[in-house]
Amino acid sequence: MTTALFTHDSAARHVTPDGHPEQVARYGAVIRALADLDLDRRDAPEAQDGEVLRCHPERYLARIRDSEPAEGLRMLDADTHMSPGSFQAALRAVGGACAAVDAVLAGEVANAFVAMRPPGHHAERETAMGFCLFGTVAIAAKRALDLHKLDRVAVLDFDVHHGNGTQDLLWDEARAFFASSHQMPLYPGSGAMAEQGAHGQVMNVPLPPHSGGAEARAAWDDILRRCRDFAPQLVIISAGFDAHRDDPLAQLNWTDEDFAALTRAICDMASDCAAPVVSCLEGGYDLAALGRSVRAHVKVLMEAAE
Repeated sequence: MTTALFTHDSAARHVTPDGHPEQVARYGAVIRALADLDLDRRDAPEAQDGEVLRCHPERYLARIRDSEPAEGLRMLDADTHMSPGSFQAALRAVGGACAAVDAVLAGEVANAFVAMRPPGHHAERETAMGFCLFGTVAIAAKRALDLHKLDRVAVLDFDVHHGNGTQDLLWDEARAFFASSHQMPLYPGSGAMAEQGAHGQVMNVPLPPHSGGAEARAAWDDILRRCRDFAPQLVIISAGFDAHRDDPLAQLNWTDEDFAALTRAICDMASDCAAPVVSCLEGGYDLAALGRSVRAHVKVLMEAAE
């Protein structure tokens, strides 16, 4: 069994303003970091409208489609922009995550990493925000539940920013366990421990600024204990690498080795539950740290696939 890499060069055609942290160069840094690894490389397909509609209403999908400019850039909010090509890139991010779910559940590959942008975990039901247009991992989770008829899917988010969009989209979904560790205080301001979902299936673990790997591992020991009790049939990771100590957008002090250790712990838990793993790229804005951390993450996925 192998690890699949889902990607597409449309990710390089989603352009943001000069100086924006969620830049085209992120995609290049990730692809270069994985270039020499023995991965099952697959194109991320373009999602059909029906996939997006699993989590977003039709009026929102139409609004995002209509917001793509014919040239130049269009600002959706202070952080979130679209260029010609952004809509297809976002659809292929969703399509890649959905195809990865299909592949691991069919037993074609042991696990998968989806290296696409824009990211998705801040996009709420009818709000694009935080660089995100569509709730990629939530849509993939809903596909697994509704199309593949799973009973339990876990979505685990270790991005430094709270996955408010994923939480919003899965808030009422009793079949999905959502857990997030994140720096607090920090954008977007959500993610308090008291936010527990409509069915008690949401777990938020805020981390203080300047904390490091020891605090992160303790937090994830608790998360993974709870997740193991949930007994997921599929684990989807929102893999943000902006908790790295070199990242410019936050103040956590994780290292490349911390991301590897966390990935190994998630894979061990998933293996105990006989659940395949799909990981989707979220944040990470220091290009060198992003490349190293993604490589460390994917190498552990590859080890778990053996």
